[in-house]
Amino acid sequence: MALLVARKVVKRFGGLTAVRDLDLDIEPKTIYSVIGPNGAGKTTFFNCITGFYQPEEGEILLDGQPLVGLPTDKITRLGIARTYQNIRLFANMTAIENAMVGLHPHLRTGVLGAIFRTPAARAEEAQATAEARRLLQFVGLAGKGDLIAKNLPYGLQRRLEVARALASRPKLLLLDEPTAGMNPREAEDMMHFIRRLRDELGITILLIEHHMRVVMGISEHITVLDYGEKIAEGAPREIQTNPRVIEAYLGRGGAAQQHGVLDAPAAAG
Repeated sequence: MALLVARKVVKRFGGLTAVRDLDLDIEPKTIYSVIGPNGAGKTTFFNCITGFYQPEEGEILLDGQPLVGLPTDKITRLGIARTYQNIRLFANMTAIENAMVGLHPHLRTGVLGAIFRTPAARAEEAQATAEARRLLQFVGLAGKGDLIAKNLPYGLQRRLEVARALASRPKLLLLDEPTAGMNPREAEDMMHFIRRLRDELGITILLIEHHMRVVMGISEHITVLDYGEKIAEGAPREIQTNPRVIEAYLGRGGAAQQHGVLDAPAAAG
């Protein structure tokens, strides 16, 4: 059974249809990419999944639970977390404080417990701190918990954002252009890191990414959007040779001249 199911999802902004009749099925513990030219509707679809936008039509389900109409915090508690194309850390907080923010949906201490520092509140805080340090170690930030987030190198800020997302204990992790701004070596490291998220933590990954070598090298299944509409879906090798996909990226004239724009190593099984 698919972990995430989207059926006939439509999102409009005035007279513009940003997502049109989108169907999508994501199996558990897979790495699934959504790609397409700028303005194709990829991030809009992410925002529909996470509750930032409400689609006008269609349904989105996580483990059979309808998501449309739920507030963002409820969707997080059900098991969806995300990162952003532009890093959104709490820049003046430490790395460990950023990670602990992600634990908030699962903390039980109320206002009074926090004010009066009850034994239960202190015990929960200690557990949260230990969990945040464990997550920092997993993402490669061991020993850096006390550093201010804005002072971390760019690649480590990306990993800190993932640690904060992992703290909410997701079943499905949405990564919006995780290699944006990275050099080839950093992008390669991020590919290996994303595989670890799936292989070691059992998390399902839904990825938006413009770096085609990353997409083709890591994805098991790909959906291609253009002007909000799904124009292709399948395994990386199918997408690489799909004329409609090549045309969407290069235009009709460019597609007739160049067929290597999507060439890259196929995803490892």
